[in-house]
Amino acid sequence: MNPVVYRCPICRNQFYGNPTEFSGRSRITTTEPRSQYLLTPTDHTLMLIDHQPQMTFSVQSHDIAHLRNNLAGLSKTAKLFSIPLIMTTITAATFSGKILSEIQSVFPDRRPIDRTAINAWEDPRVVRQINEYGKRKIVMAGLWTEVCLLEPVLSAIAEGYEVYFITDASGGVNKESHDMAVIRMTQAGARPITWLQYLLELQRDFAIKETYNGTLDIIKQHGGAYGLGIIYANEMFGIQYGRKGR
Repeated sequence: MNPVVYRCPICRNQFYGNPTEFSGRSRITTTEPRSQYLLTPTDHTLMLIDHQPQMTFSVQSHDIAHLRNNLAGLSKTAKLFSIPLIMTTITAATFSGKILSEIQSVFPDRRPIDRTAINAWEDPRVVRQINEYGKRKIVMAGLWTEVCLLEPVLSAIAEGYEVYFITDASGGVNKESHDMAVIRMTQAGARPITWLQYLLELQRDFAIKETYNGTLDIIKQHGGAYGLGIIYANEMFGIQYGRKGR
């Protein structure tokens, strides 16, 4: 049987294969908006781990201004979608300092769990809070990637949790340390994502009006060129991003 050409309707790339590979059960037949691999606002807990001045000073894997911007966008995303949240610090009063204002200002009435254990998963208060939320998926971000993020990620996987980690709201003492930690976590089964990807995955559909304006506000404030493009299109042409035209 001669191969046929299949052109992806999205990326327009061509693929070659047996005609039966693109028929029957293999063909996409639904636009079902739910997937076990896509996060929703109600299926997970978010953990923000040790985003503190002393930890930030040593980060060399990311530009610090960029990292702080991403943390602000991530924190606002968590608030917008009412994500169950755990914030942790390590030796805040004696060494590492208070949690960064990019997080605390979004949640002024929340206090982080301060601990001495390097692995947040080994603090009973953290585990108790995770159990109270009762979510089997956990999204994490932390400083440093290779220590205070990696250890709870691996611990959570060992306990049977499905774990995602936000690479650009985390950082290591150098690029190699960050990259090797990312590799090690993904090898163990964790899924890497970015903060903007996380926001858009939770919004999913711009027809969801309850979070539409909030999502656009976060993108405008923290989405870099993407956000600037939305501002420009609205100001110059009156375009409402994500809305269908007439």
